[in-house]
Amino acid sequence: MDLQALVNKFKIIAGVYAFDILPDGSYSEIRIMAINALNDMMFNVYPDAPAFYPGVPLRRYFTEINLENFIYTSAAKNEPLYSYVNAFGMWIKGFYLPLDEEGNIINEKGEPNTSPRTAYCLYLTTRSDHAETDYMSQHSDGVASAVMNISLKLHETQNFDQAMSAAVSEIQKTCGAKRCALYTVDVSNQHCNFYNAEGVHSDYLESFASEMGRSPFEVALAWERSLEDSDCLILDDLSVIQQRDPVWYESLRKHDIDNIILYAVRNNEMLVGFIWVANYDTSKRMEIKETLELTTFLISSVIANHQFVSQLEFKSTVDGLTQLLNRNAMNERVDGFVSGKTKQPEEMGVVLADLNGLKIVNDDEGHDAGDRLLMRAAALLKLAFGDYEIYRAGGDEFFVFCPDITEEKLGQQVQQLYSLANSTPDVSFAVGSVFVSGEYDIHNVMKTADERMYKDKQEYYRLNPDKNSRWQNRV
Repeated sequence: MDLQALVNKFKIIAGVYAFDILPDGSYSEIRIMAINALNDMMFNVYPDAPAFYPGVPLRRYFTEINLENFIYTSAAKNEPLYSYVNAFGMWIKGFYLPLDEEGNIINEKGEPNTSPRTAYCLYLTTRSDHAETDYMSQHSDGVASAVMNISLKLHETQNFDQAMSAAVSEIQKTCGAKRCALYTVDVSNQHCNFYNAEGVHSDYLESFASEMGRSPFEVALAWERSLEDSDCLILDDLSVIQQRDPVWYESLRKHDIDNIILYAVRNNEMLVGFIWVANYDTSKRMEIKETLELTTFLISSVIANHQFVSQLEFKSTVDGLTQLLNRNAMNERVDGFVSGKTKQPEEMGVVLADLNGLKIVNDDEGHDAGDRLLMRAAALLKLAFGDYEIYRAGGDEFFVFCPDITEEKLGQQVQQLYSLANSTPDVSFAVGSVFVSGEYDIHNVMKTADERMYKDKQEYYRLNPDKNSRWQNRV
């Protein structure tokens, strides 16, 4: 058969791949038998790529497990297949067509090839930088039904955690798997979460990561490396994992896992999570891959939207410099008390800590030095009041709300703040604190704390007249 003449007929990337079906039914390594000019250019972009010759092993150029699995399945089962994957930084549409011994395309599924013999597959592919959503909607009824069920679970509730767990449950059913999880990844703050059908499990996440000597985010990075520029691994056994990540392999074996699916979930090429499936029904491999190809799009948009909203909420309530709660968050808290939307604690401590000397530092050393002073002041407040609500209310003013505290404990916390400041040469606070119980007006409590802070500051500048330029400007 003239395989080179066959691939030269195509105006897209084309190649013929072959492997031997051995007497025991296993397969040899895949060989490249013919490539057209477009394919030749693709292979030559790899560093140290060997010159092409008919029969060169595919793995001399690269290892892509999913491509190999499709070639093996198509040629061995005489079954035309297609795939649509995100790999090597691009979207790759692939058509796998089994060839008979004469090089003719087998248009319909025939009898499986039996050993020993050589099986051939014509692989046609196009590539693009962006996903083609119209193409991804072309799926079998079974796949479409599975994707629809997952989509419904994702949108039945506004609660993100519940939506993730419901989606996991449906994916687990589709894969016929013993275990299934969604591992969300927020790259901006290196935060991860683990969801299974029962809910979110931060404790399991920490345990799972620590037994490998990794943080949860380091687990995500290791999985990215294991994918090796592909979008997924769908493995019948763990031999590939054993080679690529022995530490992960040992963890999987420890938990009696025999096969694995790892599917990256990306939004605009940004990693936002993984679908993780263990001990799945290997007979459903192709159906599972088709389902997850589209499911990752649905899940990625939900995760990305949640992360975007969470970041907006974070920015609206957290001071960017000190990472304390900001004035907006404080006002919302106070408004909640006043309106009755939030029940006021029976006992409440309010502390107003005003940083002394910030204006002098800004004037003499610049605002960068002033910012560093504010961050050190915030660090001391976190040490003294880490269990309570700390707000940066203004430039150098910090309010601390201490719900359900005793008067004695409040006094101890204030003294701890003074002690920390006294041991830090450049940080000094004027402090006003108030303890109330029973019925109280939060505005009046805050006003009293301000008045007491004012008296404390008067005393500070009386004892430190060289630092009173800001105070004189105020009064």
